[in-house]
Formats: sequence, C-alpha cells, structure tokens
Amino acid sequence: MPNGSTLGVPTISAVSRSVKSPEDLLEHALGHARDALGCDTQLVRVRDLQFRNCEGFYSKAARACTWPCSITMMDPQDQMAQIYEGVVHWADVILVATPIRWGSASSLYFKMIERMNCIQNQETIANKHLLHNKVAAFIITGGQDNVQATAGQMLTFFAELGCQFPQYPFIAHSRGWSAEDMENNMAYVRESEALHAGVRTLVKRCSELAAVFIKDDAPEQAVTRGGRKGNELDTRAQLMLARPAGT
Repeated sequence: MPNGSTLGVPTISAVSRSVKSPEDLLEHALGHARDALGCDTQLVRVRDLQFRNCEGFYSKAARACTWPCSITMMDPQDQMAQIYEGVVHWADVILVATPIRWGSASSLYFKMIERMNCIQNQETIANKHLLHNKVAAFIITGGQDNVQATAGQMLTFFAELGCQFPQYPFIAHSRGWSAEDMENNMAYVRESEALHAGVRTLVKRCSELAAVFIKDDAPEQAVTRGGRKGNELDTRAQLMLARPAGT
C-alpha cells in the first residue's frame, strides 16, 4: 500500500503493440481508479520490460526456486523486478489485461507468470504468504472465443498466489470464432460504453473489497496442507505412508 490512506492499484498489460483492445479498457479502469476513486495507480506494460524467461529451477528441485527470484538477484538488468515490486510490495489491487491468443492468454502473460512461480513457491517450501489481502481481477478480450478457459487459468493462478477476488472478478469480450475482422473488433471495444462501464464497476468492486481487508486487517489463516500444491515434496515418504503394514 503506497501510504496509510490510499489504495495502490497496479495494472499489468500483457498486450502486444499491435492489438491493444484490452489495454484500452485497462487504461480506462486506471483513470477511473485514480480520478474517481482516489487510488494511487501504476501501469506496467509487460511488452516494454526486458526480462529473462523462467529457467525452470523448480523443475530441478522445489527449493531451488527462491524468493527473491534468483534470476533477478543474479541479473541487475532483469526488469521483472518492476512486477515483483508492484505486485508483492505495493499493490492492494492487481488488475491484469490480456488478449485471447489461440484460446488462451497471451505469450507475454505466460512469460510473466512463469517468473512469478517464485511467489507461489514460498507457500510450498516456507509457508510464507507474500500476497496477503491482495485483490486481483482481469480484463480479457479477443477476436476468437474461449473466454471461460482463459479466465479460469488466470483465476486459478492468482488464487494459488493467495489473492482474493471480488464478485464477478473479470470482464471479457469476444466476437467468436468466425470474426476475423479484427479492426472492427478493436473499434468496438474502443467505442463501447457498456465495456467501459464494466471496467469502471470492476475496479470499484476491487477497491471496495481491498478497503475492507485493510480496515479490518484480516489475519492470515493457517493453511491445512492436505490437498494443496506441493503438499508432499517427499513422494517416497508419501508412498510409505500409503503402504499397508508389513509390506
């Protein structure tokens, strides 16, 4: 949180330079959060950041994926630090925008979240909850369909980071499989008052929920490990527990 009285709303655009309809909505949401709701705001365009791909340390050993991210620690030029700073240390509300690319979020989005595995892994290996009382929501647009699957992946990932969600945590727009006239799709999004009203109310729901968490200082909950990601890092011990006595 930027200071004691103002909500911090960093917005993340995982949008290419050529197709910017989700970013149009994101910028409108940002302006509403700043001008109407009195929030401090940041806009991070993933396309403008220079950062390395995830190098899969978690795939070698769970404890090799560290916080802070070892790539960022080794490479002072790695600009993923801007996202870590905004999301972990500054944010009260995290608003992420992406287009739909072949039925899923953009490659920029996935490049970013693979590098955010180090945040989630602190839950697994250290029982540290880095995104306590942070609210996340999403803006999804595309000429092709698959809004539900794209939103489902985003909700699952940010839920695993420990984020909270407002009622109706995303807004989306798609003209479907047959609509390849993307210039018309972008014009529709840019000029649609209904979609702009949707993002205004989305950021309002987010800020109201974040204010509740801040006011009440909602305590961290002890997480029961059963059924959680990485519950048993030692699979041999898990197999031994499941084996009948005497075998």
